[in-house]
Amino acid sequence: MSFEHLNLIEPLVKALKSSGYTKATPIQDQAIPVILQQRDLLGCAQTGTGKTAAFALPILQMLHQQRPTHKSRTVRALVLAPTRELAIQVAESFGVYGKHTGIRHVAIY
Repeated sequence: MSFEHLNLIEPLVKALKSSGYTKATPIQDQAIPVILQQRDLLGCAQTGTGKTAAFALPILQMLHQQRPTHKSRTVRALVLAPTRELAIQVAESFGVYGKHTGIRHVAIY
């Protein structure tokens, strides 16, 4: 399934296209709509199947749509990772997917 059919906003679709992503993987196809409905989800998939995008894309979309009314420096989302390397990898993914949203991110370890 294409990312457009997952009701992702244009800045995310644009970032995905410019990064060479053409269609959603099964974990993304199943997880993104559930997370966009703000429902809890526990997903499991093998390495390399796009799990990070499955949770990062809906998080970025919700943050983009729920912009604070004032200039704020508060934490609006927190992703925990078990290792420094994975934290860096997840942060890099947020940067790639969210590059057209204006949302800032940082890896802390």
